[in-house]
Amino acid sequence: MTTAPSPSTPGTGTWIVLPTYNEAENLPGIAEAILAAVPGSTLLVVDDGSPDGTGDIADRMAAENPRVRVKHRPAKAGLGRAYLDGFRTALDGGATSLIQMDADGSHDPAALPSLLAPILEGRADLVIGSRYTKGGKVLDWGVGRRIVSRGGSLFARTVLGLTPHDLTGGFKAWRAATLGAISFDGIHAGGYVFQIEMTYRASRAGARIAEVPITFRDRVVGQSKMSRKIILEALLVVLRLRWEELRSRRLRRR
Repeated sequence: MTTAPSPSTPGTGTWIVLPTYNEAENLPGIAEAILAAVPGSTLLVVDDGSPDGTGDIADRMAAENPRVRVKHRPAKAGLGRAYLDGFRTALDGGATSLIQMDADGSHDPAALPSLLAPILEGRADLVIGSRYTKGGKVLDWGVGRRIVSRGGSLFARTVLGLTPHDLTGGFKAWRAATLGAISFDGIHAGGYVFQIEMTYRASRAGARIAEVPITFRDRVVGQSKMSRKIILEALLVVLRLRWEELRSRRLRRR
């Protein structure tokens, strides 16, 4: 059994939140790579009742390694909800910094140290692993998927007045105090829109936001969970967020 890291181990206090649904083929490899990339970290697997046994695999990993924790949710209820539950668990567990990432191999664990560095060095409160900043790239996507992703980020960036170039990606590092200060009540829990809204709320709260370039690869095993419904939801919620903000400003002026 792997022993727990000492307090001086790099990354101690960092929790990596990893939502899973039917990721049995991906989980063992990605978990091993995550734990190796950030030696002092805690990996929290948040499983949505995967019928393929992902949760059972996570439980066996946790029994063998004290750095692995598992949170079981009864059923699939959206990526955003899984992240929020994971964030709460990590914050309650004493995390000083958090990383969120996908379990499908699209987010490279080798990028974790560069993602975490601005947080640990006190230079940022939220760091986005960016496909669209200088040095970032996307592999294995067709033209249509690239247009949807880049277009979604540009639309949200323009409508909400945000500066980051990649607003729809889910590879992020958070300072725990910054994340803990955001009210999770009313957060829209879809995939794209969850990522946009969390960055929006952090920005409006005054968080220092940085981007580091990453190489994004299409999922290694399994099928993408992206859908037209998720894309439409994101567009509508972005417009609603802007409308609510403008309305709030008008009410304060009265």
